[in-house]
Amino acid sequence: MEHEPLPPEGHAEVRIVAATPEVARRVAEVLRRCFASTEQRSYPAGRGEGTRLHLTLDTGQAAEPARSWLATSESTQEAQAHVDEV
Repeated sequence: MEHEPLPPEGHAEVRIVAATPEVARRVAEVLRRCFASTEQRSYPAGRGEGTRLHLTLDTGQAAEPARSWLATSESTQEAQAHVDEV
């Protein structure tokens, strides 16, 4: 099984899957207001309709309220992947 390379330290790869491009863009815009990010990349989301957006967030460049949330949150080793994720 092949794994994707991890993003650089302090960054996170985000994938948004939505029924329409507009919904995916709206979610990406909210994330961009909280974190510095790369340009989004858009792809079809499988068969027929749907959109996938990929972007990389820089968690070191967080704006409020994301900055305060990051400062108080704890990472967990018990995070579970969705059924379709590895």
